Amino acid sequence: MHATAQTAGEGPPTAPFQQFIVKVNSRCNLACRYCYMYFAADTGWRRQPVTAAPGMLHRTARRIGEHATAHRLRALSLVLHGGEPLLTDPADLGAFVREVRRQVPAGCTVHAAVQTNGVLLTEDRLTALAAHGIRIGLSLDGGNDHHNRQRVDHAGRPAWPAARRAARLLAQRRHRDAWSGVLCVIDLDTDPVEVYDSLVRLGPPAVDFLLPHGNWTRPPAGLPAPAAAPAPYGDWLCAVFDRWWQAERRTVRVRLFQECIALLLGLPAATEALGLQPFTAVVIETDGSIEQVDSLKTAYEGAAATGLDVHRHAFDEALAHPGVAARQAGRAALPVTCLRCPVVDVCGGGHYAHRYREGHGFRNPSVYCADLRRLIRHIAAALREAGTP
Repeated sequence: MHATAQTAGEGPPTAPFQQFIVKVNSRCNLACRYCYMYFAADTGWRRQPVTAAPGMLHRTARRIGEHATAHRLRALSLVLHGGEPLLTDPADLGAFVREVRRQVPAGCTVHAAVQTNGVLLTEDRLTALAAHGIRIGLSLDGGNDHHNRQRVDHAGRPAWPAARRAARLLAQRRHRDAWSGVLCVIDLDTDPVEVYDSLVRLGPPAVDFLLPHGNWTRPPAGLPAPAAAPAPYGDWLCAVFDRWWQAERRTVRVRLFQECIALLLGLPAATEALGLQPFTAVVIETDGSIEQVDSLKTAYEGAAATGLDVHRHAFDEALAHPGVAARQAGRAALPVTCLRCPVVDVCGGGHYAHRYREGHGFRNPSVYCADLRRLIRHIAAALREAGTP
């Protein structure tokens, strides 16, 4: 029964929202074949307005300002998302960011960004976004055309030529500061070192490798793996780590590796994929609905819903939602299997959405449990070899 699937949290949430993911457009100009948003268990996107109305965005800005004021936030992240956010006029995106900055209290810094597939990114759009202090994250599956074969438009045409133009534009010196980095979803059919090297050649400041969204009920491609390869995603990531770690000069940051290293050293780290820190992101849909993160939509219909919206509810009310509380409960949301694991402080149970099993909710190890153990132990061994305590 889904109604009780996210009630693992115990006690009140410990942290306010600090990342606001605002859907400025609910549709996309691409139809990536692995997309968890449009080809997952939840079809709620079909019922959303195509574009966020000005009134909804104004209300969202006020709610963010209220939350930042109530919790005395010194900084927050504002991510303009979709769908494809650049289907919305950059001038409208800039106006919304400006309104959020006007609504938050003095001393609160708003770090604004768009996450785009790059197809619509032009010199004019980039210049307009940068003028409002909006940084650009680019979604790619590698730095070559064959890496991006699943990224196609609705007519099946490849998106790579336009994405490559976007990457070259962002790599230019005058735009360098506007590029936040690349998000890359792992594809087991690709060579990991080749993918990493191809992305480095594009010149991004950072790369974040993402495990494809899946769970025990709907396993990701390649899982469950055969006995001969019990951790295929872990093996893939270890190969990339070795290339990154052993480089004479590391020219890009790899968030997953850096966060893992920090956690192994006992330092605080904030990532959805690792660690036990409270998760502090919230999504606002184009109709103003307040939801949990989209990755939960891979579990079942309505898994991300809270029943709240910015028109009638403050974000503090979403903090009390049982699903949000579970995401902030840390160890209390984990099964005994995870609590007994020696790497639990680093793994943190993995991505919350990857723990789902129909009939058992989210109190399970990650479907990527073996892969995470493989990566964490590999990085720990590298630290020991380097003489890091």
